Amino acid sequence: MIQEGQIVLFRFPQTDQTAGILRPSLVLRKSPGQYDDWLICMISSQLSQKIPEFDEVLTDTDSDFGLSGLKFSSVIRISRLAIVDGNILLGTIGEITSYRLSLITKRLSDWLKGI
Repeated sequence: MIQEGQIVLFRFPQTDQTAGILRPSLVLRKSPGQYDDWLICMISSQLSQKIPEFDEVLTDTDSDFGLSGLKFSSVIRISRLAIVDGNILLGTIGEITSYRLSLITKRLSDWLKGI
């Protein structure tokens, strides 16, 4: 069962809609309504892609890194979003803490509000 804060595997599409590679993605929130749709964001080990003061970096020295299931320090790219059917998420590898999830969702909410 998919839950908010889980890190799952997903073939995240490129912004030009070409096929993407299988990569970890963070489950942010279930979409409202009757469908099993989820808002997710991309995770990348390319730390140079971080948008300062927006994206979240999870380093291998963070106390909660072991929960994530990630192999390398990674950036949670909040601006790279997708809504996907839960059936195409390929499995859970880990999770982030509820505290870290709340930081991420607050940044996303503030950005959408124009704050």
